[in-house]
Amino acid sequence: NSMETQQGGKKVVVIGGGVAGSLIAKSLQFNSDLTLIDAKEYYEIPWANLRAMVEPSFAERSVIHHKDYLSNGRLMFSSAINISNSEVLTADGHSVTYDYLVIATGHNDPIPCTKTERLKQYRAENEKIKSASSILIVGGGPTGVELAGEIAFDFPEKQVTLVHDGPRLLEFLGPKASNKTLNWLKSRKVEVKLDQRVNLKDISEGNKTYLTSAGETIKADCHFLCTGKPLGSAWLRETVLKDSLDDFGMLKVDENLRVKGRRNIFAIGDITDVKEIKQGYLAQKHALVAAKNIKLLLSGGNESKMATYETSSIKAIVSLGRQDAVAQFPFTTMIGLIPGLIKSKDLFVGKTRKTMGLDPHIVYS
Repeated sequence: NSMETQQGGKKVVVIGGGVAGSLIAKSLQFNSDLTLIDAKEYYEIPWANLRAMVEPSFAERSVIHHKDYLSNGRLMFSSAINISNSEVLTADGHSVTYDYLVIATGHNDPIPCTKTERLKQYRAENEKIKSASSILIVGGGPTGVELAGEIAFDFPEKQVTLVHDGPRLLEFLGPKASNKTLNWLKSRKVEVKLDQRVNLKDISEGNKTYLTSAGETIKADCHFLCTGKPLGSAWLRETVLKDSLDDFGMLKVDENLRVKGRRNIFAIGDITDVKEIKQGYLAQKHALVAAKNIKLLLSGGNESKMATYETSSIKAIVSLGRQDAVAQFPFTTMIGLIPGLIKSKDLFVGKTRKTMGLDPHIVYS
């Protein structure tokens, strides 16, 4: 009964406007009375942000205003600070009631609230890269590796050093992928130091010398910190969901992506304890499964018919500059042009814009 839904309908509240929250909000906006709560006015295609640092104009398409895809929902620019069994309280003092709640607060990333500020930040990062002749990258996970790859490819004249505190790069992938990645970086003259940490507390802007835990000295004009970000779940410890968090601060979910023991609260994306790597395209898969289930419940369907989320066998594509990438599929690891074409050229930005109902190429102001 679509008329009823339009006029009032069940209240769905989505907390967090990252890659998962945005997609589920878009998917449910015409089936419910929907509110998206996010501290910023845009969402960002997460796998595009490192390219945006070497090419700021890239961000024009990858930073997307919530209002561009959310034509039938309400936007609240604030962060959630508490939840009861029927309401969400926001930092600016509003209380929003819900019939169904979706928690998609991912990882804490202190980024600007407006698109304009975010684009300005990318231009500043780009200036920082352009004006430096030597750059230190701390962290050898996907972020550090992709950033090193982007810089080495776009600015081959710069001396890039990557320091990682683990025994190999990309530890969430197999050793083969790590080795291939290490060799690619070396072939691009990136100096990689493994099993070492850098104490960033001793760094003053004027002092261009960094000391590693192995006692080595690195000279660099600037550094980028690419280590893991904390989960966006600390606020949940004071709420009705405090017992639903695991020891790592992730929300425990069942196979339908409902918070365990809850009938009307779902969690999607990085915040969940789903056993798989935390990557944006998987967060999108969560969003689509949970959207399907909420639609079923909204239409009075039987709970036993809910879709289950199948974890994908570990596979990932980490891009290395504009032409190459390392890809791990269930049975094989490859590096070079093939995966590069899959990801590096456009980094799936056009495809993702399409998913959000936007023109893949046009830049909206």
